[in-house]
Amino acid sequence: MATINIIDVKKNYGTVPAVKGINLSVADGELIVLVGPSGCGKSTLLRMIAGLETISEGQVEIAGRNVNKAEPADRDIAMVFQNYALYPHMTVRGNLEYGLKNRGTERAEINRRVAEAAEILEIGPMLDRKPRELSGGQRQRVAMGRAIVREPAAFLFDEPLSNLDAKLRVQMRVEIRRLQRRLKTTSIYVTHDQLEAMTLADRLVVMNGGLVEQVGTPVAVYDRPASLFVAGFIGSPPMNLVPIDVLRAADGAGTLALPAGTDMVGLRPDALLVARPAEPSVCLNATVELLEPIGGESHLHVRLGEGQQTVVLTVPGRPDFAENANIDIFARVDAMHPFNSDTGKRTD
Repeated sequence: MATINIIDVKKNYGTVPAVKGINLSVADGELIVLVGPSGCGKSTLLRMIAGLETISEGQVEIAGRNVNKAEPADRDIAMVFQNYALYPHMTVRGNLEYGLKNRGTERAEINRRVAEAAEILEIGPMLDRKPRELSGGQRQRVAMGRAIVREPAAFLFDEPLSNLDAKLRVQMRVEIRRLQRRLKTTSIYVTHDQLEAMTLADRLVVMNGGLVEQVGTPVAVYDRPASLFVAGFIGSPPMNLVPIDVLRAADGAGTLALPAGTDMVGLRPDALLVARPAEPSVCLNATVELLEPIGGESHLHVRLGEGQQTVVLTVPGRPDFAENANIDIFARVDAMHPFNSDTGKRTD
């Protein structure tokens, strides 16, 4: 196992900056998830750590060793790819053994590692099959098995579940987390799926435009987003962002006490209410547009005031709201997240 340190790392493609100077330390045994939209630089950063992309500036250290000029095979890492990257002409056993054979590992040790990985991932009955005879989930297990047998200092995962269907993604997500906790191997995981990121990570690294927007535990990032981007990206449905001029104190007291510089507030869908709470709250006039039942609760889409902005509320059950009905919705003052739209940052 090992720590990974990323120090002032930049990546330019010609004159175009893809990664703009990132500093990050990953603790021994920690699972870090890099999350952000397509094109934010997360996969480029991962590939620089792996040695698959050159570093324009800065340095990467694995287990205290500068690996900027080290070949991928000499970095003591194992990578799991989105497309499995299995050799189609080899059996599962052959795929698991291949890298160890190339490194000159003794046969007895190869057998031990393959047997251990097969037991951990429950792929023992598949060892003599070819990849084409396996399902997508089984192929991904084999790809993880090939990483495990290396017994590396760190695992790198590049969107490994994006080719799987929704149900299988949930199952594999649980398996990856269980596996990482069992092996206690330092891991960096890349995904654009914020739900996947929230459920897997010890810490999230939210990226945008080649920069890190926020680093923290999933709960800390969700509860206190540092920027408008993070507020709108983390959460499903995402946080509603509304200008303060549509808010009024629910008790008719007039002005609201907000931090200096605040011109926008964020409100989670489950923080918006259709009944006035007992606590100090704000009120917004709205028009019902759509009710989406999603099981035990519903998403209520409403349009604010006389404008075109819509927000989403999470409401229990399947309430009966008439389309185009005019309603008041409420939010507790302590549930509001204050932001400045010019800087894009929190103001408290």
